[in-house]
Amino acid sequence: MLNKAGWCLSLIVLLSQNVLAQLPDFTEMVKANGKAVVNISTTKKAQPEAEGLPKEQPLPEGIPPEMEELFKHFFNNPDGDYGGGDTQSLGSGFIISQDGYVLTNHHVVKDADEIVVKFSDRRELVAKLIGSDVRTDVALLKVEANDLPAVTIGAPEKLQVGEWVLAIGSPFGFEQSVTAGIVSAKRRSLPGGNYVPFIQTDVAINPGNSGGPLFNMDGKVVGINSQIYSRTGGFMGLSFAIPMDVVMNVVEQIKTKGKAAHGWLGVQIQDVTRELAESFGMKKPQGALVSKVMPGSPAERANLQIGDIITEFNGQSIETSADLPPLVGMTPIDEKATLKIIRQGDSKTINFKIGLLPEQDEKIAEAKVDAKPANKLGITVSTLTPEQREALQVAKGGVLVQEVGKGVAKDAGIQRGDVILRIQNKVIRDVGDFDEITKNLPAGKSVAVLIQRRGSPAFLAFKIAK
Repeated sequence: MLNKAGWCLSLIVLLSQNVLAQLPDFTEMVKANGKAVVNISTTKKAQPEAEGLPKEQPLPEGIPPEMEELFKHFFNNPDGDYGGGDTQSLGSGFIISQDGYVLTNHHVVKDADEIVVKFSDRRELVAKLIGSDVRTDVALLKVEANDLPAVTIGAPEKLQVGEWVLAIGSPFGFEQSVTAGIVSAKRRSLPGGNYVPFIQTDVAINPGNSGGPLFNMDGKVVGINSQIYSRTGGFMGLSFAIPMDVVMNVVEQIKTKGKAAHGWLGVQIQDVTRELAESFGMKKPQGALVSKVMPGSPAERANLQIGDIITEFNGQSIETSADLPPLVGMTPIDEKATLKIIRQGDSKTINFKIGLLPEQDEKIAEAKVDAKPANKLGITVSTLTPEQREALQVAKGGVLVQEVGKGVAKDAGIQRGDVILRIQNKVIRDVGDFDEITKNLPAGKSVAVLIQRRGSPAFLAFKIAK
């Protein structure tokens, strides 16, 4: 007869067996799909003037300085070889058709002079780059072969947070490495990746995994592993994959048109904070707040205005500003679309036609500042000179913040060099307008202020004490 200690031990064993029985078994999935995952190696011929220098890869545009060490593409020279010869890098990829089409990341094959695909049976074939898209970080390759093992494409929209997923790739050059984890979040927006609603996972991803597949529990590919969040360049528990619906949209365009085109609305947007929601008379923070309308854009032609809050796009709810760019970007060019907005407390519907996203983003200039008299909010402002307007890209109106003292403006985040364009949806043409409007602001109520900083507009909110 078992004593108390024996019963406890037996119970622990039974519980352990029960837990293990509930954990997923990935063995059959790996057997079925491992052969379709490939190693990608690239060679870039050395430039004479650059020989002997480190070959640092530039970070994507739009990453704030404080985030530069956190977001890294992770295919860059994992072995640290920065010699003066040809540059080589490693990544992963996977076969999507039996006739030799292979997918990987744009940054894996960027500027490569030669791309070699290595298969699980040790064969190596030189691949042709059919096309790639920097905005979604997708590249389509082709090798001359037939009857290749190919993956099955899944539906990322059906993924649920907490669901198990699996990655196969070549971290640090170790081929056919398998790691597993769960979906941590969906539709993540990252700096420099506004047109991709990333899948966030805790699957261990390291240098060399880039471009490899992310599988769901049905053995179907739901994403391409693309980025990691890291202080060191290695895995820290946050990995990001490009959803396959975005990927296949790009693939179809590359196959039929030679390159991918992205839809364009032509606005700069930001999240609606609790304070801004209060200032706009909203019950809760929601939507994408328009802080700038681009000249000549579909938004301007549709009469979209600064201060409008976009709450729906083609019937799909916009909860945060990050929801809008991927939806617009994946909509075909010249297709008719509908926005639902809130304008000064009223709901409106706006119809417009999707435009083509321009190749180059706007360049932002710095400004010169000179001291002028102060006002009651604790900031010193002046009317802009023609030279300052040109440097700051402000066509008309606005006042330049010269100094910021203690007060509600400083607490709201207003800084020296900002241009104040609107307060409580009233246009600021000059210092006179600014003084008149601020003099009559209500106490104890959130007030929205539109500023422009280093060329980029943004709404802030402050509240004057009673």
